[in-house]
Amino acid sequence: MALIEGFRVQNYRALRDVQLGKMSHKDTRKALTPLTVVIGKNGVGKSTLFDAFGLIADCLATDVETACDAKQRGGFERLRSLGHSGTIRFEIFYRETKGERPITYELELGLDRAGQTIVESEVLKQARKGTSRGLPYPFLRLRRGKGNVWAGEEALGLTGEAEEDPASEAIELTDPRQLGIATFGTLKQHPRISRFRDFLKGWYLSYFHPDAARGLPMAGPQKHLDIHGDNLANVVQFMEREHKERFAGILERIASKIPGIERIKTVVTQDKRVLLQFNDGGFTDPFYAQQMSDGTLKMFAYLLLLEDPEPPPFICIEEPENGLYHKLLDALAAEFRAHATGKKNASQLFVTTHQPYFVDALTPEEVWLLEKGADGYSTISRASDLELVRNLAAEGLPLGGLWYSDYLDAR
Repeated sequence: MALIEGFRVQNYRALRDVQLGKMSHKDTRKALTPLTVVIGKNGVGKSTLFDAFGLIADCLATDVETACDAKQRGGFERLRSLGHSGTIRFEIFYRETKGERPITYELELGLDRAGQTIVESEVLKQARKGTSRGLPYPFLRLRRGKGNVWAGEEALGLTGEAEEDPASEAIELTDPRQLGIATFGTLKQHPRISRFRDFLKGWYLSYFHPDAARGLPMAGPQKHLDIHGDNLANVVQFMEREHKERFAGILERIASKIPGIERIKTVVTQDKRVLLQFNDGGFTDPFYAQQMSDGTLKMFAYLLLLEDPEPPPFICIEEPENGLYHKLLDALAAEFRAHATGKKNASQLFVTTHQPYFVDALTPEEVWLLEKGADGYSTISRASDLELVRNLAAEGLPLGGLWYSDYLDAR
C-alpha cells in the first residue's frame, strides 16, 4: 500500500504555507495516518486543501494550464495567494510500500513571459539507502521543461547532481505545460517515474452527487465508480457478475445501517438502460434509485467504492456527512478506517468534514484542525499535538464533542 506521509502546499489561495505530516526522513513530525481527516470552520480553506490534490491530479491528466484554467479555479492568478508573487508549490512525501525508502515529488507552477502557466520546476527523488547521509537519488529534475532524467531503479551517480552523474540524460520537453512524469512515466527504462505516475493517475477525488446516481446509464458492467457516481448501477452490474460474495457483504452492511433494505440489484430496460432497484422488506413493490434518499445512495456508493477489487491508492472525500443521518456518521468513519488500515487492497483516505458526529469516531492522530490566521492565511495543526485534547481523548471523551466544546480551537 502506497502511503503519503507528508503533503505541503505553498502560495495556493489561503494556503500560503501549509504542511501535513513529515516531508523528509529527518523531519521529527509524525507521518500522516492511513485515514486523515481535516476539520475547521467555514471559510478556513478545507475545500482549497481538497482542491490542491485535485489540481495535481488534473495537471497529470491534462496539462498545468488547462488544470489551472478549469471553471472552478479560474486561472493561475486567481489561484496564487492574494498579495504574493512567485510560484505555486506542492510537495508530496510518500512510500510505495511499508519499509520502502521514501520518495519526494516537488512541483512548482509559474508564468512565462507571455503569461502562460507552465511547470516552473519538477523534481522526483528518493532517499538513499542508509538515509543518514548523502543527497537523495534524483530520477527527474526539470526547470521550465529542461533538465535531466535518470533511468533504472536506482540512480548510479555518487552525488545525485546531474553534471557529475554519467547515468543522467539531458532532456528538453517540447511543451513546458506538460509534467515530466507524464512523458517519462510511459517509458520502461524509467520504472520509478512510471510507478509514481501510476500512483498519481490512480487518485480518486469523490465529487459524488446523488442526482448523478439517479440517472439511467446505458447497461453494461463497469469496474470502477465514476467520481460523480453516475455509473453506480453499472458498477453494481459488475459486482453482481464478478464478485457476488463481496457484493453480498456490502448488502449486509447496508441492511445493518439503513433499516428495511433487503436487496439491491439491477434491472435492464427494453432500451438497454440499467435501473438500480432497492427492495424494502416492508413493501411488496421495489423502489428504484430515483426514489431513494440522498443518504441511502451516498452510503451505498461509499461502501461500493471501498469494496472495489482494485481500489484507488488514494481517495479524497469532501464532507461525506452531507445528506446522511447523524447516527450513521460514526459507522461511516469506522468503515473508512477499516478500509484504510486493511492489510490487502487498502486505500489511504483523506477526508474533510465539519460534522462532530463523524469526528467522534476518530483518534487525535487522525484529525487535523485548519484555522484562519490574523493575516487571512490558513494554519494547520494536529489534534494530537494539543496536550489537553490528547489527555481528554485518552480518558474516553469523544473527539467530536471536544471540538464542539471548542477544546480543539483553544490556543
